[in-house]
Amino acid sequence: QVQLVESGGGVVQAGGSLRLSCAASGQTFGSYHMGWFRQVPGKEREFVAAINRITGSTYYADSVKGRFTISRDNAKNTGNLQANSLKPEDTAVYYCAAGRGVYLSRTSSYAYWGQGTQVTVSS
Repeated sequence: QVQLVESGGGVVQAGGSLRLSCAASGQTFGSYHMGWFRQVPGKEREFVAAINRITGSTYYADSVKGRFTISRDNAKNTGNLQANSLKPEDTAVYYCAAGRGVYLSRTSSYAYWGQGTQVTVSS
């Protein structure tokens, strides 16, 4: 079991930045891939970014590539998502996830989820 708690969401103007954090407890966080997803009401949860537990390789949705950066610190059991140049369309609830699935962009690859943190970008 892994428990995940996100923090760092808030309200920011377009062009601004936020740093989302994910604190993990329970089993060894480093043994899981980590992903960030987001969801707006009435839509499916969508992939934002992921980091491979073995290689450290990172993956991004096209919509955030070049603006967002995912990172993790296994020694501290934490993960982060640095979101820069935010746009109103980035407004969503952001979720941290941990899992061992093959396809890191799919929600089905993740067994553990946080409760989410709201990000609102005003124009």
